[in-house]
Amino acid sequence: MECAVGCCARGATRQPATLPARSSGNLRSAEQENMPEVIFNGPAGRLEGRYHHAKSPNGKLAIILHPHPQFGGTMNNPVVHQLFYAFVRRNFSVLRFNFRGVGRSQGLFDNGLGELSDAAAALDWLQIYNRDARTCWIAGVSFGAWIGMQLLMRRPEIDGFISVAPPANLYDFSFLAPCPSSGLMVNGANDSVVPPAEVTKLVDRLKTQRGIVIDHVTIPDANHFFEDKTEELMHTVESYLDKRLAADEAA
Repeated sequence: MECAVGCCARGATRQPATLPARSSGNLRSAEQENMPEVIFNGPAGRLEGRYHHAKSPNGKLAIILHPHPQFGGTMNNPVVHQLFYAFVRRNFSVLRFNFRGVGRSQGLFDNGLGELSDAAAALDWLQIYNRDARTCWIAGVSFGAWIGMQLLMRRPEIDGFISVAPPANLYDFSFLAPCPSSGLMVNGANDSVVPPAEVTKLVDRLKTQRGIVIDHVTIPDANHFFEDKTEELMHTVESYLDKRLAADEAA
């Protein structure tokens, strides 16, 4: 199991992890999943990822961030995996990767600050291979959602986000002032790690900002890990993506 606990990033009060939970770019053939495996340079050494390159000239990019590394979070998390392919099916070039110290990624866990640097390096790598990209999204699960929202604040080219089980009670999200892009936050009604009321409170605060729209969906009977509720989660995510992409094309 994986969880969203850990420490805060630059500018936020650090919190201890207390709750348990379930560059060159060398492409190599990955028999598993039939997806190219990539190894690229990160701030603390090489980072391991999986990459899908879209043949479509639409120039859409997405990066997917996994749950907490110290509680079993990897790029092969089931929800991360499903998010990856949701973007693949919509002709995005998509990258998911292991934070430092996970799998074959080098380095040691750095309480969120280093992981944010890893995410920035991953986005840099993705953009190098897609120099003409016009659209960029970020999606994260639990701890990865927190890292993703910080990256969103630092990279103005990110157009939209998907935050799954954002750890609103475990981290300081005050850096979203204001949130620069519209996006979707999804949580489970039976989440015992992040109480639904905390996510609602975060969304309500963000909704007061002008110029952005935060969609918020609570999945009935779903826990923090969306066990037995992945289908409902992905229906919500994919419906939102289709709505946003259709609106972008019509604009």
